[in-house]
Amino acid sequence: MVRKAVLPVAGWGTRFLPATKAMPKEMFPIIDKPVIQFIVEELLEAGIENIIFVTGRHKRPIEHHFDINTDLEKHLEEAGKREVLENIREISHMINPIYVRQKEQLGLGHAVLTAEPAVGGEPFLVSLGDIILEKGSEIVRGMVDTFQRFGKSVIALHEVEREEVKKYGIAKVKEIEEGVYIVEDLVEKPSPEEAPSNLAIVGRYVFTPKIFEMLRDTKPGKGGEIQLTDAMRLLLKEEVIYAYKVETRVYDTGNPVDYLKTVFEFAMKREDIKEELLAYLRNAISKQTQLIDRP
Repeated sequence: MVRKAVLPVAGWGTRFLPATKAMPKEMFPIIDKPVIQFIVEELLEAGIENIIFVTGRHKRPIEHHFDINTDLEKHLEEAGKREVLENIREISHMINPIYVRQKEQLGLGHAVLTAEPAVGGEPFLVSLGDIILEKGSEIVRGMVDTFQRFGKSVIALHEVEREEVKKYGIAKVKEIEEGVYIVEDLVEKPSPEEAPSNLAIVGRYVFTPKIFEMLRDTKPGKGGEIQLTDAMRLLLKEEVIYAYKVETRVYDTGNPVDYLKTVFEFAMKREDIKEELLAYLRNAISKQTQLIDRP
């Protein structure tokens, strides 16, 4: 039974500096809800309430977000803002979180290994804090069901354009049934010519506790970091790894351009702001076109 999830959120977020000097990128808003809250809600809807955050000393805003803020609640109550107040209270009581400090940022694999004392000797889920999945709870439930059937680690994969494979960890797989595969190999950021497929790891994993042993045996790579993909390749020598194909929209918020695309796409789902935003964009594009066409 998968009862726990690990959220590694200790990274520096260097692609967003200087914004991330004081604010974790996981707390960046998708309009009015931080990225990390989407991840937590996904897990809760999938029935996983025990959430282990692997944080750093610069990530306190994440802890504050899921804590009770009595001063804010009092202010909202006195102002008669009942709907906002209920939303704030709901956030505060979502989960009973566990916070584990990653004292040095030594890679994703090291972050997962840091969570071992809180996970214990049981299977667990890993969700990356910068990837939002449409219908994410369905994906998590599907992965957990796959784990329950086969009893081995399961990773989520989604199709990317062939020229995009150099940005991702790519899996070589053999399909055993519709949407479910056996993983034969994993390649980190291959060239389009060398990629064994266009199926990219999407930031959701269900692991057996064996992964901790593999992480301890994984040698640091570039920058002295312990890579999760390297540990998974070691695990492949010991156990079968299955893959679950994601057939839904994947939103990457880990870099500025894709973050802005995500905000825009979510804005287009909001009836309260969609039309005004579209009118602004049409006007802005028209002005830019005029500037480009001006002799």
